This record gives sequence, C-alpha cells and structure tokens, in this order.
Amino acid sequence: MKTHDLIDLLASDPVPVQRHAAARRFGLALPAGALLSLGLMLAGYGLRPDLAEVSVQPLFWAKAGFALAMFCGALWVTARLSRPGRTVAAAWSGPGIPLLLLWGAAAAALWLAPGDERVAMLLGRSWRSCAFSIAGLSLPLMATTFWALRGLAPTRLRLTGAAAGLLSAAVAAVVYSLHCPEMDVPFWAVWYVLGLSLPTAAGALLGPRLLRW
Repeated sequence: MKTHDLIDLLASDPVPVQRHAAARRFGLALPAGALLSLGLMLAGYGLRPDLAEVSVQPLFWAKAGFALAMFCGALWVTARLSRPGRTVAAAWSGPGIPLLLLWGAAAAALWLAPGDERVAMLLGRSWRSCAFSIAGLSLPLMATTFWALRGLAPTRLRLTGAAAGLLSAAVAAVVYSLHCPEMDVPFWAVWYVLGLSLPTAAGALLGPRLLRW
C-alpha cells in the first residue's frame, strides 16, 4: 500500500480518542501496582515493629514525603510523555526539585555531624539491601504502568520508559518506607536514590521494546 493510500484509509473513518483516557488508565494501573507492591513488602519484609512510635517523628514523614514528591513529579513527566507532541522540559523539575533538596539536606547533615558518625549515617544498617529492595518492590508497578502506557500514544519510548521506571520506583519507595528502619537523611540521599535509579535505567532499556506501537 502506498503512503497516500494509507493516509486516506486512516482519515476515512477517524475514531475520537476518549476523554481522560490517560487519567483512567493510570487510575487503574497505579493503585493495582501499589497494592501488589504492598503485599510483597508485607510478605517479604513486614512493617517495622516500632512504626507506631516513629510515625510521630518528623523524619519519618520527611522520608515518605520525599518519595511522594518524587512520585508526583514522575507522574507529571510520564503523563506528558504518554501523549505525542507534549513538551516535558519543565516537567522534569517535578522530580528534580525534591532530589536537589534531599541532597542539600544530606550535605548539611553530614557537615554538622561529628566526623566519626558520618560513615554510619551514610551506610546505616541496610545499605546492602535497600536499593535492591526498592527496585524489587517496583516490579509490579512497572508492569501495570507499562500496561497503562501501551494503551496511550508515547513517541519518545526510551524517555517514557525511564519516566515510568522512576514513577514505579517512587511508589515502591513509599511502600518500602513502612519497613525501612533508616532515619538518617544522608542514607536516603544515597541508597533511596540508587533504588530509584535502578528501575529508571531498566525502564529506559525496556521502553523501546515494550512501548513500541
């Protein structure tokens, strides 16, 4: 079939796109993935035993707040990339600003801490497993998020895959914070950020394959 014949065929019976299609798909995909991730966390890790006590501490909410801020920023980017022709340069400030704020707070905490405490603040008790735990808990969310995107119209597939990976990891970080015992900001600035980066990189690799029209 020649190109102009294909264009005529597509234009002969246009089908209107449903309104709020992206919101509906993300509204199904993200809660479903979050519930699966929560189930994995409860089965594999469990809630931290002192959750009731630490839940009144500002640092606990700061950790969850960082992950929620990354989620909101990543959702903004992913939603814009799910539609062709949308600019996303300004949207990257959504995840970028909380990340810079976290790094700034971590640098200040290390600067003010005694020298013999800094390594412990960076490594905590779970540095070997934290990033991989967040990445593992993001897998159900990546599956549901990629499902949502396949029903939309992304054109920058590698970038969209990376944004979807970051979105999935941010929700997983919120879930993991209900188990994580670490309360030092420098720890989050290294290992939580690494946990966000791994699914982001995986999404960038998978995007061109899984999101292709």
